[in-house]
Amino acid sequence: MSVYSGTNRITKALCIIVVLCAMTPLVGLTFAGDVTGGAGKLSFTANEDGGYEFNTGVLRGRLREAGKGLSSAVHVPTGTTLNGVYGILSYYRVFTTNKRYGTAAWSWPGTSKLLPDGAVQVTWPEGDDRPFEMIAIYRFRDSSTLDVETIVKPGEDLSKFEVFLASYFHEAFPLPQVYVAASPETEGKQAFLTAKKSFGNWQMFPRNENVLPIIRDGRWQKEPSPVNWKIMPSMAMPIALRRGTQAAPTAILMAPPDDCFAIATPYEGEGHYSMYFSLFGRDIKAGQTARARLRLVVANKTSEREIIDLYRKYIKEIADGAI
Repeated sequence: MSVYSGTNRITKALCIIVVLCAMTPLVGLTFAGDVTGGAGKLSFTANEDGGYEFNTGVLRGRLREAGKGLSSAVHVPTGTTLNGVYGILSYYRVFTTNKRYGTAAWSWPGTSKLLPDGAVQVTWPEGDDRPFEMIAIYRFRDSSTLDVETIVKPGEDLSKFEVFLASYFHEAFPLPQVYVAASPETEGKQAFLTAKKSFGNWQMFPRNENVLPIIRDGRWQKEPSPVNWKIMPSMAMPIALRRGTQAAPTAILMAPPDDCFAIATPYEGEGHYSMYFSLFGRDIKAGQTARARLRLVVANKTSEREIIDLYRKYIKEIADGAI
């Protein structure tokens, strides 16, 4: 057999394979996307002004520098604006026992950079007014999922350290819900409980009773804008929702149980349209490195079961070392 005839047969075989592949449905395959930037890509693109753009094909918008979160975010399939005035996943208050570090972390001097995988890292160095370095990493996991990791490196012991991570949504997301262990509206069963105005103006859902001394140690009475929280039923899992109106999607926020010790929100329809996650809530020794994670998923209207499944998948990814 000549080289030519052998090559010809190989070519024919390859053609057959290509045709068969084209005829076979790609069932169960999920394409995570590229990380090279642009529409449909799972990466940020740096701007000359210090901010970062993104367009995953499902989510499009802008990440502000210095931990100010998503200052612009649109759900592309529905054209719904997601963000409010102060942005989503913004670094707000930071505490230790009965102490507040400045007004907000987003006002601290810091730097940001684009990482090789398309994520953005924000770094606040240790300063005269705070004995720790803090790092935030924003990274897309798929076209509708954004992970945020907070890393703290203290220069001295930190007592009951807390990062109060804030998300301010558009008025199209008036309905806040938290997944509680014993809902008063479902005969004490686990359920997503709506933060109704009758419960109080500012509501906090703790992990359990053990964390109440942290919430009540005086940190929330520090100026500016002190808050008297109404303590609500304990979380079943650290999952909170901002549900949208009409065709708007659902914004789902979740964190591992050990990383989040409370979730807070104003009542349904209140003008901040916000949701807050209290991260860490533990002592951190000088020289140690501590991490806390949080995930945002923006999805079309989803059932309680589907949301719980998303959460279990998230926790499994962490346990398997995928995150």
